[in-house]
Amino acid sequence: MKLNKIKTKLLVLTSLFAVTISAQQKESKVLKNQLDSIQKLDEVLISTNKILGSKYVAKHRTGSAFYLSSQELEKFNSTDIHKVLSIVPGVNMYQEDGFGLRPNISLRGTSPGRSSKITIMEDGILTAPAPYSASAAYYFPTIARMEAVEILKGSSQVQYGPFTSGGAINMVSSQIPNKFSGKIRASYGSFNSNQLHAKIGGANKTFGYLVEYLNYGSDGFKTLPSEKNTGFNKNDVVAKLSANLFANATVKQNIEFKFQYSDENGNETYLGLSEEDFNKNPFSRYPASNHDKMTTDHTQYVLTHNLEFSKNFRITTNLYRNNFARNWYKLNDVTFNGDKQSIANVLNDPTTLSGHFNTVTGSINSAADVLGIKANNRKYYAQGIQTKLDYHWYKGDTFHDIEIGLRYHYDEEDRFQWVDNYSISNTGILTLTTAGTPGTDANRISSAKALASFITYKLKHNKWTFTPGLRYENIALNREDFGKNDVNRTATNLQTRENTVSIFIPGMGANYKFNNNISVFGGVHKGFSPPGNRDGEKAEESINYELGTRFNTGKLRGEIVGFYNDYSNLLGSDLAASGGSGSLDQFNAGEVKVNGLELLLNYNLANPNSTFSLPISFAYTYTNSEFLNDFGSSNRLWGTVTSGDEMPYIPKNQFNAAISLEHSKFEVNLNARFNGEFRTKSGTGAIPSNEKVDSYFILDLSGKYNIAKQFNLTANLMNLLDNTYAVSRTPSGLRPGHPFGIYGGFEFKF
Repeated sequence: MKLNKIKTKLLVLTSLFAVTISAQQKESKVLKNQLDSIQKLDEVLISTNKILGSKYVAKHRTGSAFYLSSQELEKFNSTDIHKVLSIVPGVNMYQEDGFGLRPNISLRGTSPGRSSKITIMEDGILTAPAPYSASAAYYFPTIARMEAVEILKGSSQVQYGPFTSGGAINMVSSQIPNKFSGKIRASYGSFNSNQLHAKIGGANKTFGYLVEYLNYGSDGFKTLPSEKNTGFNKNDVVAKLSANLFANATVKQNIEFKFQYSDENGNETYLGLSEEDFNKNPFSRYPASNHDKMTTDHTQYVLTHNLEFSKNFRITTNLYRNNFARNWYKLNDVTFNGDKQSIANVLNDPTTLSGHFNTVTGSINSAADVLGIKANNRKYYAQGIQTKLDYHWYKGDTFHDIEIGLRYHYDEEDRFQWVDNYSISNTGILTLTTAGTPGTDANRISSAKALASFITYKLKHNKWTFTPGLRYENIALNREDFGKNDVNRTATNLQTRENTVSIFIPGMGANYKFNNNISVFGGVHKGFSPPGNRDGEKAEESINYELGTRFNTGKLRGEIVGFYNDYSNLLGSDLAASGGSGSLDQFNAGEVKVNGLELLLNYNLANPNSTFSLPISFAYTYTNSEFLNDFGSSNRLWGTVTSGDEMPYIPKNQFNAAISLEHSKFEVNLNARFNGEFRTKSGTGAIPSNEKVDSYFILDLSGKYNIAKQFNLTANLMNLLDNTYAVSRTPSGLRPGHPFGIYGGFEFKF
C-alpha cells in the first residue's frame, strides 16, 4: 500500500506537466499502464509550436534529440547562438563576427555555411528568409528572447523539412503566461555592450496576451584607423494575443496571433586580415572596410488555430508570412593597374597581389574607382499555410499515435544590387568617385513553390517503440533574371530558368527500453536538401544511420550515439560568405561519407541532502568526413577535390564541459569549450598553415545572486583566460573570436 501511495504522488506531480487525468482514467487497468511508466509525457499532445516540449520527451525519442530549457538558457544569458549550441553534441559551427549575428551551423557534418543545410524554425515555422529558394540564414532569430531550443537529428526529424540530411533546430519564443507576470533584464559591460529585455503578459479563461521588447548592441571589439564604431545595434519586438473560442463547447478551439519585428544596424565587414597582420593585431580592421555596414529589418505574422476534439485528438493550423529586407554595403573587389580582384583572392595571396593588398590597407594613394563597394540589396518573403493532425489511443497495453502534416509554401528572393566605386588615400580616407545605379549589379528574382507532407506512426508495446515515417516534397524552383541593363524591369531581355523535384523521404526509428535506467535506440532515414533552380540540377540525397544508448546509473546520466551519413550526391553552394561569387548556385560534390560519435554525460557531485547542487556536464563530438570521388569547383571553400579529401570547416574533435554551484541564494557557472583545428579548404593529411584554423580553448564564467525572490544581480565573464584565437578564414581573411569581456546586470521578475 505504501508503494502504491508513493507512485500515485509521483503521478500527480508528473501530470502537472502533461495531461489532467479524469476520474474515468483512474480505473485499474489504465492506472496500471500509467504507473508502470510514470513517464508518458511523450504521449501527450504537445503544442505544435514545439517539437519536444521537455527534456523528458527528448530522452524518450526514438532518435537523437536535445532540449535546452529556459533554466539552461538563463545560466549565461547569451545572445550568441554558437555559445548556446556548444553544449549539444553533434553540432558543428564556426563563428564569423564574434557576436553570433550570422551563424554558421552544421548538424552531423552538413555544410555549415550560413546554416543553409539545416531546417531552422521558430515556433514550428520555417524562419530562413527564403528557405527553399535562398536558404542562407542572413536572418536568424534572436536567441536571447527564446524560452527553449530544440534540436533533432537522425530519423526523429523526418517530420521537419525540407532539409533532412543533418537535422532541425526549433526555437521556442516566449509563451503567453497563464497569469499576469513579467520580467525586466538589463546588463552592461565591455566594448560598451548593453542589453535590455522586458516582457509582460497574462491570461484568463478567455484571453491571453504577451508583449516583449529586446534591445542589445555593442561598439565592437575591432578597431578601425578612423576610430569608427565596429559594433551593432539590434531591436526585437514580439506581441501575442490568444483567445479561447466557445468556452462551453465540447470541441475546444483556440486562436493565437503572433507579430514579430526586428531590425539591425551593424558596421560589419566581409574583410578579414592577412596571416601577418592577424599575428600583429588580430582586432584591427583595414581602412578599406570603413564604410561597410549591414542594415536589416524583419517581420513575421502567424495566425494559429487549434481544434481540440479531445485530449487525444487535435488539429492545428498555422497561416504565416515572413518579410526580410537587408542591404549589406561592403567592400567587394579591388582594382590595381586595371586588374580587378575579389577581396577573397587578395587576402588569400597578399604577396602576389601586393598592389591590391596595399590598396586595401590604405598604404598608398590610389586612383579613382579602385575599391568596389557592393550594395547587396535584397528583399525576401516567405508565406504559407500548414496543418497538423495528431491522434493517439490505447488498445490494450499498446499505445498508438498518428501524426499527419501538410504544408503549402511560397518564398522569394529579390536581388536589386549595385556597386559604388571609391578611391582611398594613404591616410585611409575613402572618397566616392563613381556612384552606382541600383539594379546594375544583380537584378533578378528567385522563387520556389513547395508542397510538403508527412505521416508518422508511433507504436509502443511493452519495452519496444517503433516510429516509421514518410515525408513527401514537391518543389518548383524558378529564376527571372532581368539583366543589368534593365533596371526598370521591362522584361525586354528576360532570362528564365526552372527546376522541379519530387521526392519521398522515408525514415524509421526504434527504441528498446531494458528498464528505467537503460535503453537502446537506432534508426535509418533518407537525407534530402533541395537543389537550385538550374534545369536538371539534382537534389542532395543521402542515407543516414544512427545507433545509440541512453543510460542512468546512480547520479550519472548519459547518452552515446554513433552516426553514419552516406551521401550519394552532396550539394555545395556558391556563397560569398564562403569565398564564392555569391550567386547561390549549387553544384554537385558527388559521393561523401560522414560518420562520427556523440557523447553526453551529466553528473551531480553534491550529496542529495545538501543545500547545494553541483551538477557537471560533458559533451563530446567526433566527426569524420571523406569525399569518395574527384571534382572541381570555383568555390574557395571546396576547391579542387580528390577522392579521400576531408570536408572543410568540420573539426574532428570538439567538447564542452560545464560545472555549476547552485544554492537558493546564488549560482556560479563555469563553462569550458574546446574546438579542434579544422581545414578551410578540402584536403587530406597535414593541414597547410594557410588553410587551417587552429584549435582553441575558451572558458566562460557566469554568476547570479538572489537579493530577493524577485530580484537578482547577474555577472558574465567571457573568454576568462583572454585567449586570442581565429575562428574562420571566410568570408575573406582571418577573423578573431571574442576577447575577454566582463558584463554585469540585474533581473527583476513580477
